[in-house]
Order: sequence, then C-alpha cells, then structure tokens
Amino acid sequence: MKAHAQLNETPENPTENPQDTAKRHVASDAIRTVTSGTFNTLVLEGEGPMAVEFMSYGCEHCRAIEPVLQQVAVKVKSKENIFRVNVAIEQELAGSYGIQGTPTFVMFLNGREVGRDEGPHPTVSSVMKVVTQPFEI
Repeated sequence: MKAHAQLNETPENPTENPQDTAKRHVASDAIRTVTSGTFNTLVLEGEGPMAVEFMSYGCEHCRAIEPVLQQVAVKVKSKENIFRVNVAIEQELAGSYGIQGTPTFVMFLNGREVGRDEGPHPTVSSVMKVVTQPFEI
C-alpha cells in the first residue's frame, strides 16, 4: 500500500512557512513550478513527454521524495520535462485532475494524460520508473 498525504492534511510543523521551504529548493532546482496560468502552455502545449508532480511543501512524503526527484530530473532532462504543482496554492488545478493526495505524479504526452502514480517510494529507481515508463514504446 502506498502512503501519501491527503490534500487537506496540515503540515507537521505549523510554524514553518511553505514559501520559506520553497525558497530553500530554488538554488539547485531542476524542476520548474507551474501554476494554473502556465500549466496549459508549459505542460499541455509543450513538446515531448511531461511529468508533473502534484505536491505540497507541508507533505512529509513530498519532502522525502524531493531530493530523489531532483536527481531524476537531471538524468531525464534531455528526454522529458518534470514540473511541480503546489496543490496548496493551485487547488482548482489539482481538483481538475482529481488529485486526492500528495505526491501524485501525472505524465502527459501531446497534451494527454498517459500515466499516473500516487506516492512512489523515494528511491531513484522507483521514481525513474514512474516518470519514464509511460513514454517507453
């Protein structure tokens, strides 16, 4: 059974500001954040395979998978793009894709959803499989 945080889950550390957590990741961030204003252009109209992590900075599982996802993003950057959507801010966008918990990965090709996985184990091999398998022929 895969453990993942429910969307209405509160952070374990309520004094931590999610924006501060986000700023810590920016310096070495291989994953671009998309919003409802940029999602269509970057993901649905973008060329090639796209993997989108629907996540929350207050989610323990999202924080655990973050360094692994950064490694995967660097390894696959020549073949596909990896984006993130912060569900705490983009609730309507998350709802439009039926996101029930975080992290949830949704893979797109030519504007169509081609794969989905909730809460993969935070290992390079498991995350690599999640974000690349839907695009293998």
